Amino acid sequence: MIYTLLADLVLAIHFSLILFALLGALFVLRWRWSIYVHVPYVAWAAIVNLVPLTCPLTPLEVALRRTAGEAGYETGFIDHYLTPLIYPNAMDETTALVAGVSVLIWNALLYGLVYWRVRSRSG
Repeated sequence: MIYTLLADLVLAIHFSLILFALLGALFVLRWRWSIYVHVPYVAWAAIVNLVPLTCPLTPLEVALRRTAGEAGYETGFIDHYLTPLIYPNAMDETTALVAGVSVLIWNALLYGLVYWRVRSRSG
């Protein structure tokens, strides 16, 4: 049971990091230092989708699930958990490319908003 709980914890952390990649720029409005954590993480999130690489959290979760006696899965985190929710078909190379570029564009827009807000406060 402990391995199932650990796998679920890794799953929750992985999902939280995806949300952080998408929304972390908004933290900069409150905690300016968070830009030093968020920007490198956005770069990592984009690279994982664009290259494609496997995030180390995925094999960790799978290993914990298999140790717990569960089936695990062969695909990546996004393919296994998020793709079926967002896309009815499997995530192909084009979709992965769109996901990687979307992370970059979305964050550029958010940082534009952050810049505008910070500038309007100081002016």
